[in-house]
Amino acid sequence: MKKLLLPFAIAVILLASCKSRQYHRNNKQIEKAANKANPNFTDFTTLSYIEAFKGVAIEEMNTYGIPASITLAQGIIESGSGNSSLAKFANNHFGIKCTSEWKGKAYYKDDDKSNDCFRVYKDARDSYKDHSEFLKRKRYSALFELDKNDYVNWAKGLKQAGYATNPRYPDMLINTIEKYQLHQYDQPESEPDKIKREDRVFTEINANIPKETKKFAPVETPPSKQVINTTDPNYVVQKGDTLYNIAKRYNMTVDELKSLNNMHDEGIKIGQKLVVVK
Repeated sequence: MKKLLLPFAIAVILLASCKSRQYHRNNKQIEKAANKANPNFTDFTTLSYIEAFKGVAIEEMNTYGIPASITLAQGIIESGSGNSSLAKFANNHFGIKCTSEWKGKAYYKDDDKSNDCFRVYKDARDSYKDHSEFLKRKRYSALFELDKNDYVNWAKGLKQAGYATNPRYPDMLINTIEKYQLHQYDQPESEPDKIKREDRVFTEINANIPKETKKFAPVETPPSKQVINTTDPNYVVQKGDTLYNIAKRYNMTVDELKSLNNMHDEGIKIGQKLVVVK
């Protein structure tokens, strides 16, 4: 029995090692693209972070009723004021993971388990908007009945609804809000406005309920961004292939794929062998 288990254990270790290398290559490509898009990145201070993102936090508050102070405090805590690797390279300020319906790129880092899959956003504002979408589900629904400037009960309610496991999470949020006076960005709403906002948000929450399990359950990799086994350095072009979808499948840009194959145009043909490993 032991003789049978040993090869299996070795195979598992080799597979895990192979996946780790693939995830590492994927992250390097994400980081390279982020550095190219923002070559002069400088670390945020908490004050400069607030100044940069208070606008989108207020927009989301006015749309859904989530206090801007709560959103900003969560961003400060969860992204290290925008300086974490996840925020810097993936524009992900709230640690939102990949799910089966996620169609974007992925970034891998250890969290609840090794090489957890996190969403990559084109812009940090998209992360803020997705944070609102993340909260629009049954488990957080009672929070949307609160006034949109009631940051204290929002902080307590998030913990009660299971947003965070840290028992001090509400205090962390409230202390951050009061230290930086983030409540100045919260705004009251009239009773008619609150009723209209609640009706709109609860309509969206109720529409989400049948698909919540699929929509919010983390997956190892999103279907659109499966990490390809790249032990074979070549790929044979199939019917329907384009340089774009091949490059996307192997976590590279079209220009990188063309460069690997000394190509000067984007014409390919069925049966053509392309180098896909750098």
